[in-house]
Amino acid sequence: MNELPTDRRIGGHRLRSVLGAWQRTGPAYVALADALRAAILSGTLPLSTRLPSERELADATGVSRTTTTATYGLLRDEGYLVSRRGSGTVTTLPSGRGARAPFAGSRDDGQDVIDFSMAAPSAPSILHGCYLAALDALPRHLGGTGYTPLGVPVLREAIAGWYTRRGTPTTPDQILVTTGAQQAIHLLVHAHAGPGDRVVVEHPTYPHAIDVVRAAGARPVPVPFGVDGLDIDLLESTIRQVSPRLVYLIPAHHNPTGTSLDDEERAAVRALARRYRTTVVGDEVMAELTMEGPAPSSFAGDGTGSAFVASIGSASKSFWGGLRVGWVRGHPDLVSRLATARASVDIGTPLLEQLVVTELLAQPDAVLDRRRAVLREQRDELAGLVRQQLPSWRFAIPRGGLFLWADLGAPVSSALSAISGRYGVRIVPGTAFGVDGSFERNLRLPFSTSPDGLRLGVARLAEAWAGLGVTEPTTTSDRVHAMV
Repeated sequence: MNELPTDRRIGGHRLRSVLGAWQRTGPAYVALADALRAAILSGTLPLSTRLPSERELADATGVSRTTTTATYGLLRDEGYLVSRRGSGTVTTLPSGRGARAPFAGSRDDGQDVIDFSMAAPSAPSILHGCYLAALDALPRHLGGTGYTPLGVPVLREAIAGWYTRRGTPTTPDQILVTTGAQQAIHLLVHAHAGPGDRVVVEHPTYPHAIDVVRAAGARPVPVPFGVDGLDIDLLESTIRQVSPRLVYLIPAHHNPTGTSLDDEERAAVRALARRYRTTVVGDEVMAELTMEGPAPSSFAGDGTGSAFVASIGSASKSFWGGLRVGWVRGHPDLVSRLATARASVDIGTPLLEQLVVTELLAQPDAVLDRRRAVLREQRDELAGLVRQQLPSWRFAIPRGGLFLWADLGAPVSSALSAISGRYGVRIVPGTAFGVDGSFERNLRLPFSTSPDGLRLGVARLAEAWAGLGVTEPTTTSDRVHAMV
């Protein structure tokens, strides 16, 4: 195994906050190990992080050093920790083992684990045909090098047309094709922020956006959600006070809450970008997954009047994640700058997949009408199952997106995540969606899997919840939960 970098360290009290309510019945060292493992797998505790000493963790968590020694020993045996002389104990992943490693891939009854950790639909039925059409078109592109830092022109034109149809007149020179939306986030953050800079994010937000900000050495500054979503006045006061280099928002079917900014709120955010000359990024990867009412309008508005607004899109949620094609819409100068910066990451997105997305964008209704109908059925199925089998949990029905954001009624999300694999279901704790260990009461429940998978997953989740032994609230005031 290669020597691991250890420039990131977490103290005992900070780690205790990240782990949340990990205690439960049974051996303390197993419960603590489950919580640490879940934090590593969810990204809440990044890889290559040096952990506190056994003594420091024991002092911070109120357990004996014997317990923390056994915890670290168990995780070292499983491959989630590695110790090096002079470097301490560092988080890692098991060599040669997949994401199912801590769950052994199945339950004792031989059934596969139901994965509720990822919200992503399966491929549409027309995808194969789109690949065949892309292969037919491929010879026209074989005369060049195949490297397209900006994206193949035919796809940039198709994406520009997609924005234009949504009410934002766009030209191809305003489009950068990326290798998924995650690369788009990476390029935008690293182009604007560096060590010590501040990046404003909604709270909660997409976990990997937080990861990118921290990887750049920048500080994510959270703006808490209100009952109805993002508080624009609070956003403005935060921008005014901290002077961020970038603001990252999810204005359409927010991940994980499912809320969306209305037209007035979008206009207000664009006005803030102009007033404070701060680049505001709108991540719209869920924009096409509207199941009730009109689809959210384009975050960029009419596309004029601000060089400080950028939009992110992707084929992953609308069509299929395996395509790994995303994009940025922004000012041509920003697009050119990002294309130059991506040379340190890759030289371009695979050509064939770009041509496949071009085919899909030429006939989006063939996929999206069916996709929205299926997701609506699965959303309602999941909501009914949770109400029936986990009646103490509270959630709002989203108009679009891929998930419910549930309030568990108790700060036990990390503990539930830690034991859920033993019951045959994989979940991500709510803390993964927050900065500094917030959202211990919450859980994101995706409805992108099949109805059979939803039924089996919720049944197993209910078993895990019962196994956790949470005491139900006994007073009316205890049962009041925030609806988001």
